[in-house]
Amino acid sequence: MHTTVKTRLVEVVVPVYNEQRALRDSIGRLHAYLSGTFPYDYRITIADNASTDNTWQLATELAAELPHVRAVHLDGKGRGRALRQVWSDSDADVVSYMDVDLSTDLDAFLPLVAPLLSGHSDLAIGTRLARSSRVVRGPKRELISRSYNLLLHSVMGAKFSDAQCGFKAVRTEIAQALLPAVEDEQWFFDTELLLLAERHGLRIHEVPVDWVDDPDSRVDVFQTVMDDLRGLVRVTRKTLSGAARIPVPARVSQARLPRGMAAQLPRFAVVGVVSTLAYLLLFSGLRQAIPVLAANAIALLVTAVANTAANRRFTFGVTGSAGAMRHQFEGLIAFLVGLALTSGGLALLPDGVSHGAELVAVVVANALATLVRFLLLRVWVFNPRRSTS
Repeated sequence: MHTTVKTRLVEVVVPVYNEQRALRDSIGRLHAYLSGTFPYDYRITIADNASTDNTWQLATELAAELPHVRAVHLDGKGRGRALRQVWSDSDADVVSYMDVDLSTDLDAFLPLVAPLLSGHSDLAIGTRLARSSRVVRGPKRELISRSYNLLLHSVMGAKFSDAQCGFKAVRTEIAQALLPAVEDEQWFFDTELLLLAERHGLRIHEVPVDWVDDPDSRVDVFQTVMDDLRGLVRVTRKTLSGAARIPVPARVSQARLPRGMAAQLPRFAVVGVVSTLAYLLLFSGLRQAIPVLAANAIALLVTAVANTAANRRFTFGVTGSAGAMRHQFEGLIAFLVGLALTSGGLALLPDGVSHGAELVAVVVANALATLVRFLLLRVWVFNPRRSTS
């Protein structure tokens, strides 16, 4: 007796508006590719955005001719509107979309959806801006794309590299949680979805793609740019007001600091502030009598010894004399890191700078050294899994 094993289902949405010229060839090519190489079940959904030519008729014909292809008609225009409707009703494990011109090389599709099917990531995007991407397009669209993504990074603090590439996928439960909070129905839909996902701690996977510009693209570049800018203003206002709270996966909402760190961080911070003040006082006093690098080394060494002893007792709760000398010796590694950073910062200062400038340089360098110091003390020097001797 044979049992049928249900494989994962991926839905590929192709939004179209007046695409009678390209639709048949594009859907035929996409269907042949997925049928021949894609290892999961798939569904191709042609989403017609109120076309006024023969696009809808061709879409229904293709749905009748090709297995795993269906057609959906919408009464209004807008890529975001089409994706919202199809994704909201989907029963697939992963929903995705790609532009009808298939500008993106289809070989990137499996790498796009695989991390979502495995549960590793929540959303995935193709990026044309990675160093390994190979892109052919005109200078105007290249400039607009890079400028737009730079704006996203500088104003919105976005970490994803390419918001506009028409090649994206989302785990269906994530998409259906995000969609009610996404307002845009047009081209800004992608950006708003990604910003919302990133703000809620969802994991976005990026795939470098090969991409060739379609010279017959129907996109009104100027209108799209204006709509995107208005969308950015709206999302910024929404973000500042604290709106758009959504359900997030348990691994995000239940995320916690590593065991013990919540108590260790404030204690380490208190010890660090006291140590820094002592260091600055000692450095300032010694600076009057000896060269700046020597003053820095002595002040740092004295306070590093005291800092290790204080953190040993108060931050990491190690008492007694067992292992004390070893802890101090290992703590000197952190001292050497701080010495290298502060000495380097002082060495880079021009001759004749004020004492205030020297203090600023050592404070900045010490801040970097403090992070390294905490990590070394936590994971190595005072790691409870190490035996004391």
